[in-house]
Amino acid sequence: MTIEPAQLAEQGKQAFKNKNFDQAADLFRQAAEGYAQSRVESLATEMKNNMSVALLQAGRPQESLDAVLGTDKFYEGVQDIKSQAMALGNQAAALEGLNRYDEAIAAYERSAELFSQIGEGDLRAMVMKSAAAIKLKTGKVTDSAFKMMGSLDAKDNPSFFERILKFFLRFIK
Repeated sequence: MTIEPAQLAEQGKQAFKNKNFDQAADLFRQAAEGYAQSRVESLATEMKNNMSVALLQAGRPQESLDAVLGTDKFYEGVQDIKSQAMALGNQAAALEGLNRYDEAIAAYERSAELFSQIGEGDLRAMVMKSAAAIKLKTGKVTDSAFKMMGSLDAKDNPSFFERILKFFLRFIK
């Protein structure tokens, strides 16, 4: 009896929810293969992105990067900007996990640009914060402050803490 890709995807989501990341990654891989065999590339690509996230959570950043590479190009080709931006964010997170910081920052920044194009301020803020954190970690404090300021400006509904942080960051300029 063959399990359908949709069932594998659901099992993968449940395994991920239960923090069984290795199992989730394997289920997403199987679902991606099933969708690819059925020539449903959009769902195969989505499963590769899910697999990437699960692998990163499992502490396997190289495999995470390998899983997600090229998915942004697929989404670009079908003009799904939000999914393209998310795929770039997944690539950036894997690159960060591999300590390839400059590449990670570039991918986060490209992701932020795409989120900005479609008015996804909160998602843009999230990836900009990730880029700022890398810059802070690598000693680029001023760059980090500017990135953080940009992420706060992008946020649709900043929290009280974020508004206070924004107030203090303006003194760095």
